[in-house]
Amino acid sequence: MTRRGVIAAVLGSAVAGHIVLGVVAGGAALTAIRAYAAPPAEPVFPAPARPVSPIVSPRWSTERARNDAGEARTVIAALAPLNGRTVADIGAGEGYYEPPLAHAVGRKGHVIAEDIDAATVTRLARRVRPLANVAARLGRPDDAALAPASVDVVLMVHMYHEIGEPYALLWRLRRSLRVGGRIAIVDADRPSGEHGTPPQLLACELGAIGYARTSSRPLGDGVYLAIFEPRALPDTIRVCR
Repeated sequence: MTRRGVIAAVLGSAVAGHIVLGVVAGGAALTAIRAYAAPPAEPVFPAPARPVSPIVSPRWSTERARNDAGEARTVIAALAPLNGRTVADIGAGEGYYEPPLAHAVGRKGHVIAEDIDAATVTRLARRVRPLANVAARLGRPDDAALAPASVDVVLMVHMYHEIGEPYALLWRLRRSLRVGGRIAIVDADRPSGEHGTPPQLLACELGAIGYARTSSRPLGDGVYLAIFEPRALPDTIRVCR
């Protein structure tokens, strides 16, 4: 082999080595990227095989009772740090969580307060008007209408059991999450027809759309907080029973 041929062979091997190393080193990163990539074409979404609680009121209880329970403080602390982040409060009702969330995300952060009832959103918009970093938004039962890769935390408080199309909603929420994004759900540990969601049923329904539960903690009085992150999408959506 000529001297030029030897040099070419050595350089070729070196380049190939870098390519192989790059592929190996990038494997974990590619796995993470796939988890947050935009979902492929939407499937036909099945209906849940469980009772769906009716929406009784946009208020959970009196705000004084909620303050005394300290739930919002505990939940927001569990999601910290939120400064500079974007939080979407799905089913925000009349906006109890919005003032503390606005404070937690700070001037550089944003809070999207979403609800599916137009009259409720009108009242919600009125309440959050003084909060420069909070915007009220009307969504649909199957789509919160969030922009792609726009949200760091999706929060659902005492409303998951009222979602009539959970698989469609959860699928579409995936595309709104930024890398590292989370879904945080607060609900009561009781049957879904009685205004609650058993933790295992919740984990099953989110798992059917490729979310993994990363943490869970009791909040008192049978209420719990569960946090999920997206993983690989499943080949099929299996209805939980």
